[in-house]
Amino acid sequence: MTYIPILISLVLASASLHAKSQIPAAISCASKYGIPVQAKSGGHSYASYSTGGHNGILMIDLENFNSVSLDNRTGIAAVGGGVRLGNLAQGIWDQGRRALGHGTCPGVGIGGHFTHGGYGYSSRAFGLALEQIIGLDLVLANGSFVKIDNETLGDVYYALRGAADSFGIVTTFYLQTSTAPEVDIKFSYSFPQALDSIENATAVFMGVQKFSLYSPVVGRNLGLGVTLGGNATSYTVHGTWFGSSSVELTDRITSLAMLGGEGNLTVPLHGFLQQDNFYAKSVSTNVSFAEEPIRKFSEYAYSAGRGLNAPISWFSIISLYGSPDSQIGAEGKNGSWAAYSGFDDLWVVQNCENRSYNAYLNYIDPELDRDEAWHLYYGKPLFEKTEFGEKRPRSWRCLLESAEHPCLE
Repeated sequence: MTYIPILISLVLASASLHAKSQIPAAISCASKYGIPVQAKSGGHSYASYSTGGHNGILMIDLENFNSVSLDNRTGIAAVGGGVRLGNLAQGIWDQGRRALGHGTCPGVGIGGHFTHGGYGYSSRAFGLALEQIIGLDLVLANGSFVKIDNETLGDVYYALRGAADSFGIVTTFYLQTSTAPEVDIKFSYSFPQALDSIENATAVFMGVQKFSLYSPVVGRNLGLGVTLGGNATSYTVHGTWFGSSSVELTDRITSLAMLGGEGNLTVPLHGFLQQDNFYAKSVSTNVSFAEEPIRKFSEYAYSAGRGLNAPISWFSIISLYGSPDSQIGAEGKNGSWAAYSGFDDLWVVQNCENRSYNAYLNYIDPELDRDEAWHLYYGKPLFEKTEFGEKRPRSWRCLLESAEHPCLE
């Protein structure tokens, strides 16, 4: 999807006082002329919302907010709002052999990824990306800079971890890193026999699911996913393992580069234009799949004229979030801890059956209407809390208006 901004503001240098004055100046200009504002971190919104979601917005490009600075005493990394995941991983590794739980695509920007969940194979070990945010530097709608955490502007801090879009522009993330694993094994195993019959396809997934829930074997060091790819012509189980094995071993950075599929982990700080065109839907569930729904999905995927001979290319990814010892949502985290409803998910997938599901924020579906999106991405309790309670998000237009007079929503 393509949207045309009315103006793009590229902030010149994140560390300078001049740069810090540019964002408030841009917001003030937009407020004066009634123009909606959208910050762009990496530009990888599935629905192109990083360019506003419609024509005629003011886009504030954070590309130059690209510094990564690690405090080796505390393990806290100060990360610019325009940093991309590959550069983030490389930066904290080079500065102190540290790691974070996040996605695998090196070119994805930190902004939307970290504030809407942020899943990767290492998330079961370290938690979702948003669980590692301990503070943020934020530009509010009135142009003021604030540093927030759980003790300062706690309600805003709550909202920025899961529902950040309407609250301000994050210029710096403060992230609690973890010691990087000494051994990071990437594995991929093909199941060609799963392509032979519906029974085989169903049995393979049910076997993977049974293994995933077997606590004496499976712990937080396992990241795992299942991909049905190439229009149902390949069936692969893949992921990472932090620990010893008889297979060829790699370090953290080599593993991340392999997962990203780009050869190199780091990406250019300027002029990074890689993109893809696709349409995505997602569902998530916090309970195990029964055999019958998996069989029905397999029947559809392998049916001639449906999945097998579809007129367009497609794939389905089933990612393991929960199961024994997963650090996603550890220590009882739920919708009261952050504005995110998926802490107790077991699987996050891109197919569905006839039952109630949620969905994942970073696999956004632009065809959903407002109420569908709120209920699927945040769940009914959090939807009601943010819709009617004191933590209710407000649109950027409302926030801009509030700089001069009260919002009338």
